[in-house]
Amino acid sequence: MKFLNIGFGNLVSAGRVLAVVSPESAPIKRLSQEAKDRGMLIDASFGRKTKSVLLMDTDHVILSAIAPESLLARLEEREEEEK
Repeated sequence: MKFLNIGFGNLVSAGRVLAVVSPESAPIKRLSQEAKDRGMLIDASFGRKTKSVLLMDTDHVILSAIAPESLLARLEEREEEEK
């Protein structure tokens, strides 16, 4: 099982990530609020500005203070190490 470091020592299963998106748009803000209301929001930003939102296949929404580009680079780096 591969893990993705989403900042501050937090890890998520890389195989369960469906999308990593920017939190700026209204639909993503609405999605985050709905997840919070359902108890499916995980705030892994430690009080810092949210720079990315991870959508998981378990219907969880995870907030991270790491930019989507940085998360993608970490994921690609991990895939190269396996080869």
